[in-house]
Amino acid sequence: MYRIFEFNPQLTPFQSDIDLRMNRYHQTKQRLLNGTMTLNDFANAHDYFGIHHTDGGWVYREWAPSAYQLYFTGEFNGWNQTEYPMKKLENGIWELKLEGDNALWDGCKVKTIVDANMTRTEHIPLYARRVVQDPKTILWTCEVVDDKKPFAWTDSNFEGEDSLYIYEAHVGMAQEEGKVGSYREFADSILPWVKECGYNTIQLMAIMEHPYYGSFGYQVSSFYAASSWFGKPEDLKYLVNKAHEMGIRVLLDVVHSHAVKNTAEGINMFDGTTWQFFHDGVKGDHPAWGTKCFNYGKDEVIHFLLSNLKFWMTEFHFDGFRFDGVTSMLYHDHGLGTSFDDNKKYFSYNTDVEAITYLQLANELIRQVNPKAITIAEDMSGMPGMCLPIEDGGIGFDYRLAMGLPDMWIRTVKEKRDENWEIGRMWGDMCLRRPGEGTVAYVESHDQALVGDKTMIFRLADAAMYTDMNRDCHNPVIDRAVALHKMIRLFTLAGGGEAYLNFMGNEFGHPEWIDFPREGNGWSFHYCRRQWSLYHNKLLKYGWLGDFDKDMIHLTKEHRIFDQRMANQLLMKDHEQTIAFYRKGLVFAFNFNPVNSLTNVRIPVPNKADYTVALCSDDAKYGGNDLVAHMTYPVKEQNGKYSIEVYLPARTAVVFEEGEIQN
Repeated sequence: MYRIFEFNPQLTPFQSDIDLRMNRYHQTKQRLLNGTMTLNDFANAHDYFGIHHTDGGWVYREWAPSAYQLYFTGEFNGWNQTEYPMKKLENGIWELKLEGDNALWDGCKVKTIVDANMTRTEHIPLYARRVVQDPKTILWTCEVVDDKKPFAWTDSNFEGEDSLYIYEAHVGMAQEEGKVGSYREFADSILPWVKECGYNTIQLMAIMEHPYYGSFGYQVSSFYAASSWFGKPEDLKYLVNKAHEMGIRVLLDVVHSHAVKNTAEGINMFDGTTWQFFHDGVKGDHPAWGTKCFNYGKDEVIHFLLSNLKFWMTEFHFDGFRFDGVTSMLYHDHGLGTSFDDNKKYFSYNTDVEAITYLQLANELIRQVNPKAITIAEDMSGMPGMCLPIEDGGIGFDYRLAMGLPDMWIRTVKEKRDENWEIGRMWGDMCLRRPGEGTVAYVESHDQALVGDKTMIFRLADAAMYTDMNRDCHNPVIDRAVALHKMIRLFTLAGGGEAYLNFMGNEFGHPEWIDFPREGNGWSFHYCRRQWSLYHNKLLKYGWLGDFDKDMIHLTKEHRIFDQRMANQLLMKDHEQTIAFYRKGLVFAFNFNPVNSLTNVRIPVPNKADYTVALCSDDAKYGGNDLVAHMTYPVKEQNGKYSIEVYLPARTAVVFEEGEIQN
């Protein structure tokens, strides 16, 4: 019996489903590898297919099993569509060899011409490594990347930190200027800020090529191309290399849950059929996203996607992945409208076991390429075993996103008066995570920052942010927002998981929403940038929030609080709206009550030690009232139990550091 049942004994009735999951995994692996290869050996499609500079010439190969004829055209032959027909080999593979090193060149624009279904169409090569848009025609074209031109990597000894403090970022909107930012601008301007703030991992969105900038990168067209919106492939390598030099891990927000339906720019209908990569018919169309759904039961699709993961790790040195849309992959109805309130819903006819097999193979491959790589699943369903090792009956991810926490905070702030906040329920949501499985806690990601939603600071402050964020202004609405913004983030980081995530700019309460340039806003960049100057402006309150976030990150990193998987609750009084818990040498105490400051609060502590104030959200340097003295609180002993007696002002969080008893 697999260890998943030790962590989740309530799953025992579904042992046959777990057995099916594991049998399919082993059978698929045997079929793909034939017992003679590893997944690392198998996932090399990008080395064979695509355009490659060889000794004395070039070779171009594609897999297009249903096509009648393929041609290769471009600047190298004056765009003559039929001058260079490709030769059909076995298993639907097409090949063209061009003699001479100058037959193609770096940056040469090319396309693939496909004859299928009595129709001739133009396509971007499936394994294109750079795709650009013509500013006049708005059409997309592949540019040849000379793979004989090596990049001078300097990160061979890079090792990321054990703990995971993730800075989720979008390269294009990371600049304050109203434009699309570049990889190099991000590397030179934003990475130092990430380092200063204490985050040790960046999670980059929208890196895989996408034709519509406003899709946030979630409608991928060319899976092997680094997005040209932000620069050239070598510019992305510069970014990753520089991050590694600074000790920062880089994760790719990978989109293998679906693909853009476009045929001219994307992989859809490349060989004249939808079923080359996707399910045919209604099953192949995502009803909510208007995109195409992969057929994970097809060996060639597995080959394409697994090779894609290896490509990003070997070519660009990414340290792992955040898998987007995992819930959509796991279920035939994509989890739309399903309430996962019963274990039966994880193991039913609705479960796509082929997708589960693919995710298991993906996680195994990633560890073979880099044993220290990190994988994170975006799954709102809570699929059991998502973050357990494959050999234990799991799917193999390291972490899942705690997607319920932002929802909890939105419900709390939006639907309840402050004096009615239920601390017990809030704490229950913090602790609601699968045993033995890693969780990334967060208050808000990019999802909560988009038009149609609101960031936490905007929910708390709303219109007052436009007028009353000056430090000499004392609007009670802003005072409340600033106080709760700090408390909510600390509470979530310290109690909600084994890792932490923040979307760029939210650490200092970036105002307003994200709205990409579109026809409806006159193609404006006004809301598609990050106003870093707000933090640096000493006349405004954003600096208080940013400084608190920095100190919160540095303190919890120093104490390695994630080494203790779950915090120990020390005190909870719902009627007073107070809670205290212990994690790795730190006592976190919160008074969420809006008006009642509490004196002589006795907090039980686990060890015979004195406790010193290490962080307080009420400090003047964070915009507070400085009501908490930074002193050491002596431990008190009674009947063999220990406690400290402290003062907790209203709407205040205090962190006490465990230390030796002072005489």
